[in-house]
Amino acid sequence: MVGPAVLRRLVEPLESAVRALAGDGHVEVELERPADPAHGDYATTVALRLAPQLRRSPRELAQELADRVELGGLVEEVSVAGPGFLNLRVGAAWYRAALAELLEAGDRYGAGFAETPERVQVELVSANPTGPLTVASARNAAYGDSVARLLELAGHHVEREYYVNDLGAQIDLFRESVAARARGEEPPEGGYLGDYVAGIAARGGDPVEWMVESIRETLERFRVQVDSWAFQSEIERDLDAALAELDLYEEDGARWLRTTTWGDDKDRVVVRSDGRTTYFAADAAYMRSKLARGFERLIYVLGADHHGYVARLKALAAAYGHDPDRVEVLVYQLVHLTQGGEARKASKRRGDVVFLDELIDEIGVDAARWYLVMRGHEQTVEIDVDLAREKSEKNQVYYVQYAHARICGILRNADGAAPEPGPPSELAGEERELVKRLAELPGVAAEATERRAPHAIPIYAVRLADDFHRFYHHHRVLGSGEAEPFRLGLCSATRAAIARCLDLIGVEAPERM
Repeated sequence: MVGPAVLRRLVEPLESAVRALAGDGHVEVELERPADPAHGDYATTVALRLAPQLRRSPRELAQELADRVELGGLVEEVSVAGPGFLNLRVGAAWYRAALAELLEAGDRYGAGFAETPERVQVELVSANPTGPLTVASARNAAYGDSVARLLELAGHHVEREYYVNDLGAQIDLFRESVAARARGEEPPEGGYLGDYVAGIAARGGDPVEWMVESIRETLERFRVQVDSWAFQSEIERDLDAALAELDLYEEDGARWLRTTTWGDDKDRVVVRSDGRTTYFAADAAYMRSKLARGFERLIYVLGADHHGYVARLKALAAAYGHDPDRVEVLVYQLVHLTQGGEARKASKRRGDVVFLDELIDEIGVDAARWYLVMRGHEQTVEIDVDLAREKSEKNQVYYVQYAHARICGILRNADGAAPEPGPPSELAGEERELVKRLAELPGVAAEATERRAPHAIPIYAVRLADDFHRFYHHHRVLGSGEAEPFRLGLCSATRAAIARCLDLIGVEAPERM
């Protein structure tokens, strides 16, 4: 399991007891926190899962495990409940060990869990440089960057890349639209509208270059640091060489790649019968470029209209002789904004979209980053603009940041008193719950990384803030006598965990609010 050593010290003896009963086969023991603390601190259903295999009563098997397992002084009681749940009640020694581990790890708590670190490329945003980034692209940026941050936490070497489509009909139309505005004319039919086009026209120079620079600035403002920019115009210099490495076949005058060999729903045209290459040919050249740079995993972050790309991109990797499982395509859903209880449909500068810079101006980077990853990427996100800029506990990001700032205030006022992991003679329920919540972070982060699901991080952060606020409202920290060193330790560990969570989704952890 991925988790702190103190949890593994509970799991490993249980797995040894299971092997003694079931043989040498691997049986994973998972610990859960019971909904009712009266049932214990941790519980496992391993007896229920193992009983059918051994043709035993689950409750009888759970009792035998309880009798066999040797957990040392960390556990006060092992009991059997219901049809075969095995419940553990941990003692003061476990809480001492847990907090000591948290304090020793500091800001690196929960990091470095990748079994085999890889070179990973995360391609994100890659919006055409024909206008400012929109809120839809903002979700790509927030989600893709958070996935990259989780991978880095795990120990992988990650490179974020933006693919710039600086060739093609849309680029030509954009340049024509800007040129028309520069002449004082309307853009051509189907061209690009909006005040930003006139603004670029007034600047002169290449509008595409200017727009790429504008996109860079917006992403930096949004705390997304792009490591490399891949330009289609540069990659396609090697287009002929890229296509020469593919086993193409001819049909109806066109050249095709048999992508159905690797699970695609149909073969793909690479070169049309008139000799013009397709978008898929550009995808092939880009895939070849990625693979040639030695990445062991390629992650594409694409919008909801790209579901069909999953199989074809994997097929391209296979066609170049690489494992298609090295390619991941993460498809995210749409973003809707509401304000005053109604859907927000228009921007100030163009009638059909809202630009990312506008959203940042209204609610700030922190709220924008938080609310764009608060749901799974396969779900539509709805951002209540009024709520997102509210400074109250109803606004989740403010609530979590406030917990961090409150802890920083406590630590500033501690007059140099050192946190200590040794608990007082008896721990309060709120202290126990807070330590157990902190112990969850490594497992939460590891699962979020594996599932490419950074929304698990803000969910956990809110629960951690809940537990801290509950502890704080019931117990003094400074001036609490023999409990003070332990409670300062709790505060220090909680501060580090909240800061880690916020950083993973690109949100700042303020020391004062």
